[in-house]
Amino acid sequence: MSSDTRSKTLLLVAVIGGMFLAMLDQTIVGTALPRIVTELGGTALYTWVVTAYLLTATITVPLYGRLSDQYGRKPLLLVGLVVFVAGSALCGVAQDMPQLIAFRALQGLGAGALMPLSLALVMELFPPERGARVQGALGGVMALSYLAGPYLGGLFTDHASWRWSFYVNVPLGLVLIAIVVLHLPYHRGTGGERPDYLGIAVFSVAIGALLVGLTEKGLDGNTWTSAAVVAPIALAALLLVVFVVVERRAVAPIMPMHLFGNRTYTLVNVTSFCTAFCMFAGVVFLPRYFQEALGLSATQSGLRIYPLTLAMVVGSMVMGALMTRTRVYKPWLVAAPFLMVAGTLLCLNLAVDTPGWLLAGWMVLIGLGMGPMLSGLTVAVQQSVPPRYLGTASANLTFFRQIGGSVALALAGTAYASVISTEAPLHGLAAAHASAASVVIPSLGVAGALVALAALVALPGGRLRPIVREERAEAGFAA
Repeated sequence: MSSDTRSKTLLLVAVIGGMFLAMLDQTIVGTALPRIVTELGGTALYTWVVTAYLLTATITVPLYGRLSDQYGRKPLLLVGLVVFVAGSALCGVAQDMPQLIAFRALQGLGAGALMPLSLALVMELFPPERGARVQGALGGVMALSYLAGPYLGGLFTDHASWRWSFYVNVPLGLVLIAIVVLHLPYHRGTGGERPDYLGIAVFSVAIGALLVGLTEKGLDGNTWTSAAVVAPIALAALLLVVFVVVERRAVAPIMPMHLFGNRTYTLVNVTSFCTAFCMFAGVVFLPRYFQEALGLSATQSGLRIYPLTLAMVVGSMVMGALMTRTRVYKPWLVAAPFLMVAGTLLCLNLAVDTPGWLLAGWMVLIGLGMGPMLSGLTVAVQQSVPPRYLGTASANLTFFRQIGGSVALALAGTAYASVISTEAPLHGLAAAHASAASVVIPSLGVAGALVALAALVALPGGRLRPIVREERAEAGFAA
């Protein structure tokens, strides 16, 4: 193996590892939270352990992406990794809930770099004939993180300590930092224009307010008309209008508005937002069905969802292989929502006595539909922009997926609680949870998949274009 091949192999390991850590930490804490609250107290702050991480990670995703286009991937990726590792170590030694929440926010500040920069680096490091296949592998890693997170969280909590849910990131992160320092070439980017400080500030407050409003929905009896929900969401809507005005006038905007004039770029981000409804329907509410309706433990529910997550891995990798072989992505993306609709619609039949093998088949359909979205959309959005915007495009795709997931969970929470309150007195709590899952999963999945299908059908072109030598040189890598 040549030194160049060995270096690229190590970089691929670093890219995959960084993305896996970022995705893993969105899910690993959920199964450990009950034990954390028991040990640290602070039941009222329960959801903020998750929200603090999601808030800072979501806000910083587009910022890292755009700044890496300007100043280079390597320094921004190293900043993200160092902050993430430091936050993980501090979470492990937290002595109370306010400390843990603050350290989770710090962890999220670093995690925001890992996903978008990993996706951008794949396109830059590997030629198009290999890039689509590698993106398929990365999509599979995303799916695996949803599989591994809840299971590892339960495993650490049951057999070691919940603190290992955070400590595990430290040695892995240090190895990734070493690989990046030694093997990732440095390219300065498009130039050192003055950062868009006003845009960063307005965007951060706007998205922060939106996520706080969505999180408050369902807490302490809050409804969509409660001040704690309406006020931050209204503030977010106002500030997002201000943000668009600021960005249109900025010399180096943090989210270039002109990119949304590209039809493919806009439609792919709409698809990313909508397919998050289907993904979160499966990975959030099926484990809840297993635990609340069937009475399984958190670790057991993590195992029961294997058919969904493994099918996502397969779907993503098959998508990568098909794109590599046929040099097109649109037909395969258009086919995927039909599988999602079929799988989620079948969940209308969910009940306490649904045979496990039958539900596994429904989950496979959902996973095979979701998998292509994880890899195919990444390739599509990166193909729609000039190389100098690869970081921005990758980051915004991730950003819209996370925002879509947050909106989906807020909407689903209302429906889920409504079904529970109606069904529990009539049929018991276990049957009520099964009924709630049979309403929420099809509602989210079908709605998201149908809108995504309409957007994908409207996509122009859909053929992979070759990236010529000059473009790869512009991105800072040899052809």
